Amino acid sequence: MKKIMIVLMIALLGVSATAHDKDAIVSLRQSGKVFAKVAKDVSPAVVLIKSEKDVYPSNQRFRGGQEDFLRRFFGERYQQRPKQEDAPQKKRRQEVGQGSGFLISEDGLILTNSHVIGQADALKVILLDGREFEAKVIGTDDKSDVAVIKIDGKDFPTIPLGNSDKIDVGEWVLALGNPFGLSHTLTAGIVSAKGRSGVGIVDYEEFIQTDAAINPGNSGGPLVNLDGEVVGINTAIYSRSGGYMGIGFAIPVNMVKKIKNQLVDSGAVTRGFLGVLPQDIDSELAKSFGVNDGVLISQVTPDSPADKGGVKVGDIVVGFDGKTIKDVGPFRNVIAMKLPGDTIKMDVIRNGKKKSLTITLTSRPDEAKVDAVNDFGIVVGEAPGNLSVDKGIVVTEVKPGSVAAYAGIKAGMVIVEVNRMKVNSVSDFDKAVAKDEQKMLLLIDSGRGAQYMILKK
Repeated sequence: MKKIMIVLMIALLGVSATAHDKDAIVSLRQSGKVFAKVAKDVSPAVVLIKSEKDVYPSNQRFRGGQEDFLRRFFGERYQQRPKQEDAPQKKRRQEVGQGSGFLISEDGLILTNSHVIGQADALKVILLDGREFEAKVIGTDDKSDVAVIKIDGKDFPTIPLGNSDKIDVGEWVLALGNPFGLSHTLTAGIVSAKGRSGVGIVDYEEFIQTDAAINPGNSGGPLVNLDGEVVGINTAIYSRSGGYMGIGFAIPVNMVKKIKNQLVDSGAVTRGFLGVLPQDIDSELAKSFGVNDGVLISQVTPDSPADKGGVKVGDIVVGFDGKTIKDVGPFRNVIAMKLPGDTIKMDVIRNGKKKSLTITLTSRPDEAKVDAVNDFGIVVGEAPGNLSVDKGIVVTEVKPGSVAAYAGIKAGMVIVEVNRMKVNSVSDFDKAVAKDEQKMLLLIDSGRGAQYMILKK
């Protein structure tokens, strides 16, 4: 009888083990089918972005009025040489980078990373079905690494934007993109951490960390949940070799939404200004101030919103609009997501007592109004308050490889005149440039005196 019982128990255990194995296989197959369905639904809206630049021949570096300078030293002999400006000026276009993006509207709006766009002169977008489009830039925000571009058309496939606040550490996510140019690659992983800041990639960081493989070329692609909703934009990897090491970062989509709305509305992002210098609290400071955590205010800018709202040096910020504040990174982010004119509630601990302050934010005083890049390669802005400029506008950026770059124009120089017109604002600059689209006569102050310079396309 004992032998019969033992045989029956072994048989039952064998059946149980086999059933368990089958259940596990079924579960894995179901997971695989979920991944496959998400890939099928999402992939048509994921795009490959190729950035291209115009490369000018090296002889353009001699443009800019240097002929008169050389003639002073070489006399008329210099005129016997062929003038560089008389030579046919050609430019060639070359591909300089590629990344990923994804369609969010049926009329062609695409979200991607600002660093994918870079300083490109032309953008080519390739869809899963092989169609190619020229794209235009709607707006970029380098401080968060978010950009919006657009292709012309209608009825494009799209991906819905989810809620990044609702994802949990340990939850499955999928990264889609074009790593190393390998079109429409999908990788799977989990959310490893949330709210990562202090990584040093961009100014405003609140990254989703994931072990889903993100490699060069994945930048700008979507990080999606198992419902096929975007929860982040793949942005960067932590790597000592340049390849995948199990740590990738994505910008949370809730941050992206607010930036995207501003870029679509105005082409730029305006952030609220508080006017404080915050610092994290270590164990010694915490003991000294009698707190467990928070953000210490070490400086308050005079006449700033913080100053007018009653913030004092030595205050410990512990709450901001109902959110608990423990670190500088999240504190800067919540301010950055506010707009000038927004009124916020800030909880501070002062001399051991909690106080609630009401503060109305303003625009940053050092934010210059920036003009779009023109065909000559110059970006200009009205002089910020911390720069002593009586007349003119400031060159804030020069596109590498442009006519302006080869002429020696650099960021920080002040343009006083354009085509014999005084310029004291961005609108003045635009009007002056519009007078002659092929040539610009500039009066530039480089800090070591003013000089005239000619730029020709």
